[in-house]
Amino acid sequence: MLAIRLSRVGTKKRPCYRVVVIDSRAPRDGRFVELLGYYHPRVDPEVLKVDYDRVSYWTSKGARLSDTVRSLLARHPASPPEAAASETVSPVVTPPVAAADTLADTAGNETQGTT
Repeated sequence: MLAIRLSRVGTKKRPCYRVVVIDSRAPRDGRFVELLGYYHPRVDPEVLKVDYDRVSYWTSKGARLSDTVRSLLARHPASPPEAAASETVSPVVTPPVAAADTLADTAGNETQGTT
């Protein structure tokens, strides 16, 4: 049976976790089927980045969520697609540029006025 659970990575006393699909009999950090995202508990606020579409795909195929992953997904729900579209950055509007000959005239007038 497949499970969606955390796999520990990172150094000693600095844990980071991967959210993976893995055979339930495999060791915690063993070979996984697919990497779904990551979880960083030590940053403030904690970061959970998961591909929610793939999680729903694997659960539909029979994979079971571990208790920890289930609680993490409940704490960090997926944002609706409309919110992601509204958060896009608006294009930068550049001010109109004066013609090159007017810039040369103003530069020439300034130099003549100071002599």
